[in-house]
Amino acid sequence: MRRPFRSGMASMMQLRLLCKVVVKANDLARRKDGTINRWLADVCERKVPANPKPIKGVHTVDVTIDPEAGVWVRLFIPTEETVETPSKSASNDTQIESNKTMPIVYYYHGGGFTILCPDFYLYDVFCRRLAKCCKSVVISLHYRRAPEFKFPTAYDDSFKGLEWLQSEKATASLPLNVDFSRVFLCGDSAGANIAYHMALQSARKDLGRVSLKGVVIIQGFFGGEERTPAELRLKNVPLVSVESLDWYWKSYLPKGSNRDHPACNIFGPNSSDLSDVSLPPFLNIVGGLDILQDWEMRFAEGLQKAGKQVQTIFYEEGIHTFALLNQAKVGPKMFLDVAAFINSH
Repeated sequence: MRRPFRSGMASMMQLRLLCKVVVKANDLARRKDGTINRWLADVCERKVPANPKPIKGVHTVDVTIDPEAGVWVRLFIPTEETVETPSKSASNDTQIESNKTMPIVYYYHGGGFTILCPDFYLYDVFCRRLAKCCKSVVISLHYRRAPEFKFPTAYDDSFKGLEWLQSEKATASLPLNVDFSRVFLCGDSAGANIAYHMALQSARKDLGRVSLKGVVIIQGFFGGEERTPAELRLKNVPLVSVESLDWYWKSYLPKGSNRDHPACNIFGPNSSDLSDVSLPPFLNIVGGLDILQDWEMRFAEGLQKAGKQVQTIFYEEGIHTFALLNQAKVGPKMFLDVAAFINSH
């Protein structure tokens, strides 16, 4: 594990204010009976359309995968200049060739399985930055959300998106120089949970030309019936609370299930043995001010015990979804760490 990376406290005050606004909006949309005011939740999310004109070196395109289910993706495609222009310090023999292929980063957004979407402005900015930093095509998927669509709908829709990569429509929608043999799954919070389960499903099915090279888990939304030390210790941290996370799990998991369901408690009493399951390497991002950190560390420990390759980076002052909120210093640092992981595989 790398040494923690510290950030300034001035930015934390701004983030706390932003998080209070987000939490208030979510509280208004969530009902005590476990349902959600979908109209209000959507109104609170500022959405931006796809833009064929490059913004900060990346243009975007929306593509429908399943019109009946409402499953679609937003493609974040770096421009030729973004991909090919070398740094000022690069020598001629290290310049990126014009025919250099780009890996694919398949991204699953967070939101407790119930809110947010790829065209939410923060995710549009985040995935645009991810595409540019990693010199990759980023595919951000919209899956059906709970509580209207409970487990396993988000997983089913997300895997449908992976299977779409084998189609002629995917070939026609993506740049000619994408590398289907270098696909990385990535997500934050609930999206990180989805990315893990997609890796698990992919190990048991034939994805044809699609080859998974790695999985990036950004502050994974995992849990269990037990209350961990971090959940008990960290009070009034930005954005999330134990109570809100319990509500999100109740909205997604099957009726009558508790948080030891294997979708939630990855290495809990009801989980299956992974020893004989072939999984790609994992990068595990953990925040020191995230009440989920103990579950995220246990996730890494479970992978290691099962003989899987996992690298954990702990950002001591990172709040939940700190990269999406662009928390000073730790946010930019995370993009560099993710790019390094992708470049090394």
